Amino acid sequence: METVKRNSPRAWILAARPKTLTGAIIPILIGSALAVMDKHFQLIPALACCLFAGLMQIAANFINDLFDYLKGSDREDRLGPERACAQGWITPQAMRKGILFTVALACLFGCTLLLYAGWELIIVGVLCVVFAFLYTTRLSYKGWGDALVIVFFGFVPVGGTYYVQALTWTSNVTIASLACGLVIDTLLMVNNYRDREADARSGKLTVVVRFGERFGRYTYLALGVCASLLCLGFLAETHLWAALLPLLYLIPHFLTWKRMIRIYSGKKLNEILGETSLNMLLFGVLLSLGLILS
Repeated sequence: METVKRNSPRAWILAARPKTLTGAIIPILIGSALAVMDKHFQLIPALACCLFAGLMQIAANFINDLFDYLKGSDREDRLGPERACAQGWITPQAMRKGILFTVALACLFGCTLLLYAGWELIIVGVLCVVFAFLYTTRLSYKGWGDALVIVFFGFVPVGGTYYVQALTWTSNVTIASLACGLVIDTLLMVNNYRDREADARSGKLTVVVRFGERFGRYTYLALGVCASLLCLGFLAETHLWAALLPLLYLIPHFLTWKRMIRIYSGKKLNEILGETSLNMLLFGVLLSLGLILS
């Protein structure tokens, strides 16, 4: 077990879970690539979206860390990465302050986007904050996690990033948003697949707990396949590269899936979590490159 000084910078870095920031950056990358394709790209709002998304991801990680600790979900038999509050690296009181500070900083960067778009962004920002809290405290325990990922890691960041630069919405934005949300949901799916037994004991009714290991196994595969095939919709406007490049993602996605079902259970599934994160990044880069080339 790693020795970490309580409330130290090292403890906060571990609690922020930097590896999860891939899920925050990919949608901004795709939304900005859509703006480049349509000749609407603006650097400052794109950077503001990136900072808002990254900070909200960190805040969500802090919230998840604190409330899972308070609920007693982080047991000794936990298979996932160690949590800061459960390990005593950060006190619950300090974590509450960290959550408030990170959310406030995210909102500060988010407010700069009002210079580029309308008041409706305030509603979107408030919803992001509200659901960051509701996800951990209530909704993830009821099996709503996957739907929220598609909305808040797909439509909101991809569409929002494009909207603040172009002030409009297109069918291409819809396709890219859904594809992005589905790909990022593979990360949640493998996380829930790994934790299915512990979640069942703690009363966390994820879709894998509700419908079983076999359902989780094939849903993981289907999410990546559907995301890639959705990109073929770009052919409707002859965006050939955007349609075809994401198909290359299917190769590592399928290989990772095969490894996942061979491992089946235990801490070794954390390796699949890492591979899935890299596969997500590959998809984001391929789709973004395809959109820019188009």
